Amino acid sequence: MTKIKAHITGTVWRIEVRVGDEVKAGDAVAILESMKMEMPVEADDGGIVDEILVEVSQSVTEGQVLMVLR
Repeated sequence: MTKIKAHITGTVWRIEVRVGDEVKAGDAVAILESMKMEMPVEADDGGIVDEILVEVSQSVTEGQVLMVLR
C-alpha cells in the first residue's frame, strides 16, 4: 500500500480521483490551497485508489495522509 501525503499545510480545494481509479506516478490526485495558491498533490507511485481520507474544504497539515493506493 502506498500512502499519499500532503506536502504542505492547507485546505483541500479539489479531489481529482475516486475510489477505484487507477493512477500513475506523477498524476495529480488532489489540489490543496495554501496562501491563495493552488498546489497539486501528485502520486509518487502508481496504483488503484483504495481509500480517500479527506474531503473538499477540509484543513490538512503537512505530512497528513490524504489517500491510500493499493
